[in-house]
Amino acid sequence: MTTKKPLHTGSHDLPVSSALAEFLMGNWESSPRTDPPPQSIAPWAAKRRDRLSARFPGERLVVPSGVLKVRSNDCDYRFRPHTAFSYLTGGTEPGSVLILEPTASGHEAVLHVRPRSPRDTGEFYRDRRYGEIWVGRRATLDEASSLLGVATQGLDDVPARLNGARPTRLLRGVDPEIDALLDSTGRKEADLEFASFLSEMRLVKDEWEVEQLQIAVNATAAGFTDVVRALPEAVRHPRGERWVEGIFGLRARLEGNGLGYETIAAAGAHACVLHWIANDGPVHPGDLLLLDAGVESDTLYTADITRTLPVSGTFTAAQRDLYDLVLAAQDAGIAAVRPGARFRDFHLAAMRVIAEGLHSWGLLPVTPDEALEPESGLFRRYTWCSSGHMLGMDVHDCAAARAEQYLDGVLEAGHVLTVEPGLYLQPDDLTLPPELRGVGVRIEDDLVVTQNGARLMSSALPRTASAIETWMGELLA
Repeated sequence: MTTKKPLHTGSHDLPVSSALAEFLMGNWESSPRTDPPPQSIAPWAAKRRDRLSARFPGERLVVPSGVLKVRSNDCDYRFRPHTAFSYLTGGTEPGSVLILEPTASGHEAVLHVRPRSPRDTGEFYRDRRYGEIWVGRRATLDEASSLLGVATQGLDDVPARLNGARPTRLLRGVDPEIDALLDSTGRKEADLEFASFLSEMRLVKDEWEVEQLQIAVNATAAGFTDVVRALPEAVRHPRGERWVEGIFGLRARLEGNGLGYETIAAAGAHACVLHWIANDGPVHPGDLLLLDAGVESDTLYTADITRTLPVSGTFTAAQRDLYDLVLAAQDAGIAAVRPGARFRDFHLAAMRVIAEGLHSWGLLPVTPDEALEPESGLFRRYTWCSSGHMLGMDVHDCAAARAEQYLDGVLEAGHVLTVEPGLYLQPDDLTLPPELRGVGVRIEDDLVVTQNGARLMSSALPRTASAIETWMGELLA
């Protein structure tokens, strides 16, 4: 008796007959060669590669863009290149690899990219991930070189380029195929140092980066305005938080690449969940809505702004008291942002205001000074997270930087960061009076450190309780 193997669907694609395959290979118009002008990032990326070259003379440097990631079955997430790759090239194609080959005078940079789908093979109609009929036209090698201002070669050349015993540093964990080409034995420390430097070189933003961040901030401010106008509809919907999320997401896609991170649209007690992204709850009149959202620009720089809004347009007395305490903490934090200050100073300044406020309300069993001692930290029952972080191409930017360069470092002109103190009064916290339980407030703004202090990049959005009420009143009239 013969047992038949079960048939599995595998793919829902229609089969291609040999006759159809032959028919598809001919009678295509030749693609005219184009010579596009360089993207605005090109000269800045070249300077960054020169800086990287100077840091690691005589060593081959390899930075992949990353690979497509499966979302479900045969569907991928929308691709977003690794930040270091985009920072150094401006490229956005999956599977690309930047290789800096050492020369007598520095490095030769070559960007290896997937060429345009040719019409003399089946890729253009068979390959769901890369075929032109499926995902659109890619640039040719010449076009990619013109756009990005760097020499280009095909991906097929990468294995040969990485052969040999030349000292090599690789940004690992980005592309498994490239990782496999370069044995990690004895390279761990060198590759970690490479990853740290790639992160640290982004700490100080150049002029072009600050412009891109301001574009993202401006689009984000427009998205917050959209949300306020849409609040009446959000109130009517049983999952009003989703309405808020969707309204902001529309602005993000219209004016940028999309969201810089998953939107937090937290109404009522959901605001006490620091990273609430389910966004499936109602938006009730009388509650507060904590909206933490950011647009990512087309050049992959993201804003990160939070406002806590009274859904009805007006704060209650208790809500205003809580909001004003957080605002005072943020004011203290912003005042501490300046060149020469320690990175941690703005957080400490904000937390002192929080501790003093909580003590004045009778919520702390110790003095503010005692609560602020590292061995105590009792004030943190009501405010758990840090008060800010570096901002750039990643919402929590430069995360691979060494502590001495970031957390324990000193601010300087060109740093871009957030200041975002908050109070999160849990709904089941018996230390709180009933009117304060289940209320969360966070205020977050984006700042760039200047030669003399700091500039509030998100100043287009109101911050004080009265200004928010006036702004909302005008939008909802």
